[in-house]
Amino acid sequence: MSRPAAFLDRDGTIIHDLEYIRDAAKVSLVPGAADAIKRLNDAGIPVVVVTNQSGIARGLLTADDYLAVQSGVETALRDAAGARIDASYMCPHHPDFTGPCECRKPGTLLFRRAAAEHGLDLTRSAYIGDRWRDAAPAIELGGRGIVVVASSTPPEDLRRIDERASQPGATGGSVETARSLDDAVTRFLGALPASAIRQ
Repeated sequence: MSRPAAFLDRDGTIIHDLEYIRDAAKVSLVPGAADAIKRLNDAGIPVVVVTNQSGIARGLLTADDYLAVQSGVETALRDAAGARIDASYMCPHHPDFTGPCECRKPGTLLFRRAAAEHGLDLTRSAYIGDRWRDAAPAIELGGRGIVVVASSTPPEDLRRIDERASQPGATGGSVETARSLDDAVTRFLGALPASAIRQ
């Protein structure tokens, strides 16, 4: 039986967005992120990171740089709260450099791939990040899109959320805002049936 998951953006959501980070020593967790992820772990909800890394297409970092930073993120989460990421997916493309692709968010390829590989129910999952593109896959896939409002959240993203909320009968999943990753996790877990959460 497929399970709901929490799909999290990385830069700006789990770690501070330093723009094309390539040095694992510069990894800095967003306050409260490790504890929020640990709550998902404890509830038995798979935590899946889906991240756009266009710095690879731009030649600003390599795939090995990405892997080193990802390892640094996982170490920081473990050291801070005993938290873990269950799977990570990355799009290295940018349309200006590599042409269009289906994996760059808000494209849904990586989410569908994760669902197939890990037995996840996309219609009951949460799509959480600091930008519209992180939450927008919920519109196509179902589930709950949540934009964690941060300094990195563009004002136009907030306008798009307001516009969608004002559309009666809009199809697909919902998109809303939250004050923090912890707030987003609280809402997501609170809406799940008890049978979906490890007690």
